[in-house]
Amino acid sequence: MNLSRQIAAATGALIMLAAPVALGTASAASAAPPGLQRGITHAENPRVPQGAVWTEAYFPSADHSGVELHADVLRPEHLPAHARTPVILAVGPYFSHAGQTGPQGFPQTGPSNRFEDFTSGTDLFARGYSYVMVDLRGFGGSTGCLDWVGPGEQADVKAAIQWVASRPWSTGKVGMYGKSYDAVTGLVGNNLRLGALKAIVAQEPVWNMYNYLFSNGVPRPNVTGTPNAYNGIATMAQLPDDSEHYRANAAYEQSHPECLADNLTNNNNPDLDSRYWRARNLAAQAKGTNTPLFITQGFIENNTKPEDVQEYLANHRGTERGWMGQWEHVRGNETNQGQLLQGRAGFFDEVMRLYDRYLKGIQPAVHDPAFALEDNTGRWRAQPAWPIWSSTTTARLQDGRYVDTGGPSALAAPAGQQWDMEHATDPLPPTARSLAPAPAGGYVTWSTPVRQRLRITATPRISLRAGASGNVMVRLWDVAPDGTAVMFDENVALIERAGRVAFDLKATDWTLEAGHQLGVQIGTIGSGSWLDTPSGNTIRVTQARLNLALQNPRSDVPAQGDRSPFLDTYLRQYTQTLTGSREGTFRLSLR
Repeated sequence: MNLSRQIAAATGALIMLAAPVALGTASAASAAPPGLQRGITHAENPRVPQGAVWTEAYFPSADHSGVELHADVLRPEHLPAHARTPVILAVGPYFSHAGQTGPQGFPQTGPSNRFEDFTSGTDLFARGYSYVMVDLRGFGGSTGCLDWVGPGEQADVKAAIQWVASRPWSTGKVGMYGKSYDAVTGLVGNNLRLGALKAIVAQEPVWNMYNYLFSNGVPRPNVTGTPNAYNGIATMAQLPDDSEHYRANAAYEQSHPECLADNLTNNNNPDLDSRYWRARNLAAQAKGTNTPLFITQGFIENNTKPEDVQEYLANHRGTERGWMGQWEHVRGNETNQGQLLQGRAGFFDEVMRLYDRYLKGIQPAVHDPAFALEDNTGRWRAQPAWPIWSSTTTARLQDGRYVDTGGPSALAAPAGQQWDMEHATDPLPPTARSLAPAPAGGYVTWSTPVRQRLRITATPRISLRAGASGNVMVRLWDVAPDGTAVMFDENVALIERAGRVAFDLKATDWTLEAGHQLGVQIGTIGSGSWLDTPSGNTIRVTQARLNLALQNPRSDVPAQGDRSPFLDTYLRQYTQTLTGSREGTFRLSLR
């Protein structure tokens, strides 16, 4: 049976539990020599990483709601119990003992293996760091209702940072680490402006939670699938050898079924300006923050897309590092058959140089570029910031009209799609019609052929006047002289009433070769990436303008890195051959 040792804090505000001991290990744990760590080692439970000692703890969230948070604590095995170390913290929904997004079939309880690649790949414990995983409210061993990165979950992040910083075995210096949802909690940590938090690594996060479920009033196919997926994670069956305390907390939703219902209804709100979504706009909340930040972001990422990344970085005033390029939803170190999926080597080395500098005060002996960037040519470059542009331009687009009929692929979500943030992807384009820039579903304005290589960078923005209510989609195409065209950016908006409409496309980093044209498609939504309700109206578009930032590739400083493999996959999926006239009406040029 599991054994838990409960120690009440002097104030009664915190409760600390020693680790549940796996079958047959109680005597080994209790017989530990004086001064060494009490808890479970890898020798006693193979789920514990080598070189670590595992204990568990419970503490209250910071919002005085009565929510109790659970933490798995991994300390260096070679250090005495009183040794003070800096702490790497991960906070999220994926640290349940039973599995990350579903049961993983573990034969016994133990700490999550979600970032075991990180702890082993960095020799984290041998380097003298502790590592702590905290379950957000409603997940794993924590109580409370799910809150989709709202005020409640933000209070959980605050409590977790303050708790690990205040432990007697902590130096008080905390770094955060994560990918996807637990990268989002790192962005939250920065926004909280807590002095104990010294550095953040956030891989492929969502920068504004609204954008994961909606685009400018238009729902995405996962608008109900994602809340349902997290409800499933929150109600995952736990392991029988977990402690009674852990299992009781994990069963919280059984006595609070409103948690699951509210998670569905609260997130089904298309109003970007509502109080609910303003509280979850992390990019806006980052204004004036300064925690050192290391991000990764795929520009053609089909899950957590690069929407509002530019706003977040512009609002953040502290040290910024980043890898940005042409990949899917993958970690900086992730490989497939030995090939790095982000294309660049040395991710863990750069991460640890960041942590060593800001948590230990060790100045790095190696100079890393602030930003390492891969554009659509597969070449890598170094920049002191992102974005950087040589000039800006406003393209005056032609007037036109289209019928808001939508498309068959936009009317239903794919059956069986797994919609949690770790797995969700946009449906692939099912037919040529869903991509064809004209005449299906709209009209296109063409640039004249560019006279020299130039890069479209940052976040394009479209504004137009619509003559009727309905929906609008804007797509950008890179068109070669032979008619080969790649769709490289898109976004949509609901037109609530006739009049002015303006919205951002996704952030991009796309180089046009000399002789290529930019095509700007305006029309109805014909994509499985959204669940629009077509109005059937004929919508006349006038006064359309596209704002672009342009960069001169001649100034690029080459950086280490190979072509990320997903780039060729994307090109196969989003390339068409066009025929017909492409007379240019606006010019793109560098100044």
